[in-house]
Amino acid sequence: MKSRTLDSRQAINEIIHKCEVCHVGMVDAENKPYVLPFNFGYEDGIIYLHSAPEGKKITILEQNNNVCIAFSTDYVLRYQHLEVACSWSMKYRSVLAYGRIEFIGDLVEKTRILNLIMQKYAGKEFAFNKPALVNVKVYKCVVERFEGKVYGY
Repeated sequence: MKSRTLDSRQAINEIIHKCEVCHVGMVDAENKPYVLPFNFGYEDGIIYLHSAPEGKKITILEQNNNVCIAFSTDYVLRYQHLEVACSWSMKYRSVLAYGRIEFIGDLVEKTRILNLIMQKYAGKEFAFNKPALVNVKVYKCVVERFEGKVYGY
């Protein structure tokens, strides 16, 4: 069974919305890869992230804002023959998003983005006070290209 490339933005959006986390890949100043899991928000082809305002990932992203964000879901182990190891495989759906990170400084926009993320996980919006907004880094990935694949479905 071959994997199938997804051309439909609707199918790509469905996979992204179904995922609980994404993994953000970046490259540090020594040209070494660095990958971290993130909670996220997604709207109109833009991926929204948040984190502590300082740390290794922020240092990396300030120096090189190119990222690859991976989403994957619907894993099911399958096999054609129980006793033939090479017949075993994993069904899945996945999306890669290539783009650039932009940091958000505006407090109104930070509030909107944080509520987009909270809506995904908590199903509701929250009020954020100024110290909370100042002490969180909020950023978006402006996606240049999506790649979707499905295997086994």
